[in-house]
Amino acid sequence: MLVATGGVQTRDWWDDGFCARLVALGLRVVRYDPRDTGESTHWPPGAPGYTAVDLRDDALAVLDALGVPRGHLVGLSAGGGIAQELALAFPERVASLTLIATTAVDPRVGPLPRMSPDVGRALAGSPTPDSRDPTAAVDALVEAERLVAGPTAFDEARVRAIARRVVARSRDLAASANHHLVTDPGDGPDDLAALPGLPTLVVHGTADPLFPAEHGRALAAAIPGARLLEVVGMGHQLPPAASWDVVVDGVAGLVGMVAQSADA
Repeated sequence: MLVATGGVQTRDWWDDGFCARLVALGLRVVRYDPRDTGESTHWPPGAPGYTAVDLRDDALAVLDALGVPRGHLVGLSAGGGIAQELALAFPERVASLTLIATTAVDPRVGPLPRMSPDVGRALAGSPTPDSRDPTAAVDALVEAERLVAGPTAFDEARVRAIARRVVARSRDLAASANHHLVTDPGDGPDDLAALPGLPTLVVHGTADPLFPAEHGRALAAAIPGARLLEVVGMGHQLPPAASWDVVVDGVAGLVGMVAQSADA
């Protein structure tokens, strides 16, 4: 199972405990640092030398490097977009989709509500993490996560522990903002109705301030046969620990569907 994280995020944001639940299903879980994050290849801040399609193809390259012909994909936020695009462009490589706190890549889906102006202003005013001051960088990452988490679903101790790991491992925290600048040529397939029969779970929070709940509902409706799991109180974040049992049960259902299809 390949897990793709959100924009500007390292692989560390996939909580060890959550991944352990997936491993307990008998899955091999693979986390990776996207370009300009963690220990991956970096470009100068403000000058990314790649496109959104390159970010998509990087995920496929990870599967190739591991010799995985067909994998289960889990995508969080921007990682959910990458997972959708991979399924559309390379359907033979994708066994199932779990799409968390994301929105449809299909322009036919909508119109959908935008993030609240207050959240947008708060994010715009957030300090940029600076690798030269690790303590301040950790604080900045924690506060950025607090802004988008559900009001009752923010675990500061967990988030701070992950933020410390991110700062310790990252070659250049400022370069991660390049993700906001990458372009998408827009010439790939984007019709989600072309994915009938692909086992899909959409996990979305009722308190997501970036992609309000309507995004998750519309995404699930756009993919034939997709199941929607709404997590009450969850914001734009990895599902909180209290919901892991039900989320992992949903993933297990997808894995079971794929196994049954292979045995048929």
